[in-house]
Amino acid sequence: MVWKRGGSVAEVCTRRRSRVALLHLDETQPVVLEGPAAAIWDLIDGQRTEQDILAELEAAFDDVMGEMQAQAELFLASLEARRLIEPAHSTL
Repeated sequence: MVWKRGGSVAEVCTRRRSRVALLHLDETQPVVLEGPAAAIWDLIDGQRTEQDILAELEAAFDDVMGEMQAQAELFLASLEARRLIEPAHSTL
């Protein structure tokens, strides 16, 4: 699956992008991402697949327990449920 950021999402981030605050414009509570969650958000660009994102996360963070894939999948599902991301449609 390839994800892109939702079209109705406002974003504010720190200079080094270590913290990102997101708000779907139909909601009243923002979501604040830090660490690996903020890294995942930065990798969601409408081009990378989930596997591309996972590979980059595993390279950036030491995944000694092998749990990153399951956690990343759950996190992406939660972003979709909050309408912060949506599937990117291929033009092929």
